[in-house]
Formats: sequence, structure tokens, C-alpha cells
Amino acid sequence: MSWIIILLIVAFFVWRMKPAKGIKTLSAAEVKALTKDRTKQFVDVRTPGEYNSRHVKEFKNIPLNDLGKRLDELDKNKETYVICQSGMRSARAAGMLKKQGFTDVVNVKGGMSAWQ
Repeated sequence: MSWIIILLIVAFFVWRMKPAKGIKTLSAAEVKALTKDRTKQFVDVRTPGEYNSRHVKEFKNIPLNDLGKRLDELDKNKETYVICQSGMRSARAAGMLKKQGFTDVVNVKGGMSAWQ
């Protein structure tokens, strides 16, 4: 019986990590090469404390909890790259942006943990 519970928990996490429809996923290394491109926008959805401890200067800090209230700070028509610490919160943020009409959203796989 306990193996069924473990299987359900694993299935849940695999489902949660699956990118939402229409959202691209790129590695931190791939995104790093794009950060100088001013036609793109970069959003870090970690808390201010996490952001202040280490961040990439091209990424604007808009914590996930504030994202819905601060959408007016972003351009829906620009390619938008979203990062967090591991990729989980940014995946949620990317889905949220897509639902709000952002046309091109990319989740940074592995987040800041993978950023070299």
C-alpha cells in the first residue's frame, strides 16, 4: 500500500515540473548568452532576500507573490525569461504570464542553482 502512495507522490511532482503548454525551457547556460539582448526581458521571481544575496543584473526582481500586481511593469510582446532558485517558482510564474497574454515565455531550467 505504501508503494502506491510513493508512486502517487512521484507522479504529482513529475506532473508539476512539466512545463505548461506554450512555455519554452532553456538551460541557464543558454539564457546566459542572451542576457545582453535588449529586445528580451528577464524576470527573477525569487524573494527580495534571495535576489539580494545573488542575482544576475539583467533580471528584474518581481517576487512570485507580487507578479500578478506588477504585470504592468512588463511588456507582453517581449520574449520573457523567468528565473527562480530551482525552476519551480519560475515555472509557475511562466504559466501565469502565459495566461495573462504574454506571447513568448521561457522558463530557466535549474534556476539560479544552475547559473555559473
